[in-house]
This record gives sequence, C-alpha cells and structure tokens, in this order.
Amino acid sequence: MTYLAASVSELTGGNMWVCGALCRTRAPAQLGQRLLPESRRRRPASASFSASAEPSRVRALVYGHHGDPAKVVELKNLELAAVGGSDVHVKMLAAPINPSDINMIQGNYGLLPQLPAVGGNEGVGQVVAVGSGVTGVKPGDWVIPANPGLGTWRTEAVFGEEELITVPSDIPLQSAATLGVNPCTAYRMLVDFERLRPGDSIIQNASNSGVGQAVIQIAAARGLRTINVLRDRPDLQKLTDRLKNLGANHVVTEEELRKPEMKSFFKDVPQPRLALNCVGGKSSTELLRHLAPGGTMVTYGGMAKQPVIASVSQLIFKDLKLRGFWLSQWKKDHSPGADSGEDCRERQPSKENKLWNQPAWAQILLPPSLAVGSAEPSFGTSGKLLNPCLGFSVIIVGTSWQSSG
Repeated sequence: MTYLAASVSELTGGNMWVCGALCRTRAPAQLGQRLLPESRRRRPASASFSASAEPSRVRALVYGHHGDPAKVVELKNLELAAVGGSDVHVKMLAAPINPSDINMIQGNYGLLPQLPAVGGNEGVGQVVAVGSGVTGVKPGDWVIPANPGLGTWRTEAVFGEEELITVPSDIPLQSAATLGVNPCTAYRMLVDFERLRPGDSIIQNASNSGVGQAVIQIAAARGLRTINVLRDRPDLQKLTDRLKNLGANHVVTEEELRKPEMKSFFKDVPQPRLALNCVGGKSSTELLRHLAPGGTMVTYGGMAKQPVIASVSQLIFKDLKLRGFWLSQWKKDHSPGADSGEDCRERQPSKENKLWNQPAWAQILLPPSLAVGSAEPSFGTSGKLLNPCLGFSVIIVGTSWQSSG
C-alpha cells in the first residue's frame, strides 16, 4: 500500500491516513471561493436551520488541471459556503479512492468536472445542518452522492439536497462509503444483460476488485454460480480463501483458464452465459472463449489498457454479444423524464422502505435486499452488507482504520 505524504491529521485534525494511488500532496494553500458555484457565493444563512453565518474553513484535496495525481493534487483550505434554503451542510465521514477518481484527475474519464475541482466521487457524510426548504434529510442522517463529480475528498461541504441520497446509519462506515458505485454496478450487470436463473454460471476477471467482490456476494444471494479469474500471485491461496468466504464457487488463475484442462472443468460446471470484463486484452479474449453460445460479455473497465478483441468465428458461429456498462449513463437513462424501457416515475417506493425518500432510480439501482430496508442485508455467506474492504483504500475521518488493499 502506498500512503499519501499528508496524514489524516493534516486533512482533518484527526488520526487517519489518506491511502491509495495518490502518493503525496503539496503544502496547503488558500483557494478562496473559486470552487464555489456562482449560485452559492455570498448567500445568507437560512435562520435556525443553517450552520453559523461565520465563514468556516475546510481542508480538501484539489486539482487545478489534469495530469498525474501525484503532481497535480494539492491539499488546500477552502471557504465553506453559507447554507441556502435548499442546501445541506455535510461533514464527510469516509471517502474511498476509486480508479475512476484517478482517471478523472488524469482527464481520461467520460465525465469531467469544471476545474479547479475537489477529488473524489464516492463517500459518506453526516448531515450537520439543513436549509429551511429541505424536507428529505435532517441533521444526523448519513448521506452519499447521488451522482459522480461531487468532490468528496474534503472535511465538509455544502451541497444541494438533490445531490444527496440518504443511507442507513447502522451499516459499517466503510460499506456506506463504497455503496454508491461498485455494488450498484455489480447488481445492474447481473440483472440487465442476461436472464439468469439459479444454477446458471457467470465468469469474471478482476474478481478481487470492488465490483468483483460485490458480484460474488450478490450472485451467491441470487443462487448464481461464479467463476472468478485472478492473476497469479504469491498469496493466491489466501486470496482464494477470502473470495470463497464471500460466496465464490470457483477461483482460477488466468494461466489456468488458458489450459486445455478447462474443457473438463466445464463438463461439471455450466458454461457461463454472462462474462464481466474489467481488464481487456488477453484476459477478455479468454472470457469470450469460454462463454456459452449466445452469451454476453459486458465490459465495464479496461485496467490492462488493451483493446477487447473478438474473433469473427465467435461472433458468427457462437453469436456472442459484446456490451458496455457505465453506471453514470445508466442513471441518466433511468432518471425521471428519460426515454428508457423502465420508467422510474412509475416505481413509487413504499414508506416501509428505509430509502423511501430517495430518487426513484435509487430504488431500481440498489439491490433489493438493501432497498427493502434491512439493517444488515445479507449478500452471500458473509452475513454483512459487503466486505468492509472492497479492494481499495478508504479515507476514514477521525479514526485510525486503514484498509488492507
């Protein structure tokens, strides 16, 4: 694990470390109000519902131009905007470092915020105060971003109510911080592309990634068998045991997947109808080779930075389908007013639902075991919402917890 040069105490005054792909920050500098949208500058506080009218300083990891995160990200002081009538003052509790965060800083992502920007697309915060017109959240609630680009790598912020989704506060902090992207991506890919029934098989690479671990747990809960592909490594058995504890049925290396012996393997295991590709290159080629005729490979990442190659015979004689998935686009397509096959406006959640006050797309996006309001939904054999460490580092404010990713 690589640590940022700035400790958590630098960022928050608490005892924590910012861990992950970034490796250092520069000295703090004043940024003033350049990061505040025009609509939020110099607004009066909203009576007893808002935070203090006195200016408040927060710490944030900011980048002013795209490039290597180690070179462009700086630790800065920002001014906290006043809380307007429809605003929510949030203290960040935890925020992960996700590959998409790094891609966004590099400028290699499908959605880029206006610069300068605060890094971080995911995280969980606690509501400190709300504006007089806010009805969906209250002080003390836990909230996560509704969409990417919110900028979660900061100690606190003022957001619009529509930018937030409430989540239960009785689930693990790390799970709440990583709930909005990886588990949702896993769930949508499992249900949107093939009609899978209990006993059917799926195959995936990058199985120890955040999405991969979520796929394992959600698939196990739905009675699906998973074939999980990993790169060979010294601690392979330890990792294999961990994935099987989450509910994985089979774990194989990329080298084993290429061997002729896999033909015997598929005599006892149904050929997968769905493949989930986060790597590309040769790894994706092997997934395609083992797909059942008429099956689908969904690509949601390209960690190898190599193209996906399908042979003509696979497309003609096996009728394999190649699809892509991007969660941000899914949410756009399923927002109220979007022309999609599933009208979210017709999906009215019940008040028994713990997330009943959320946007309708959140009801469809989140796995049913969470949406029905169980305090600790069970995904697979772990009996917990998700493994607290989903394969990448998490910023935990005010604690000394560190991930093992």
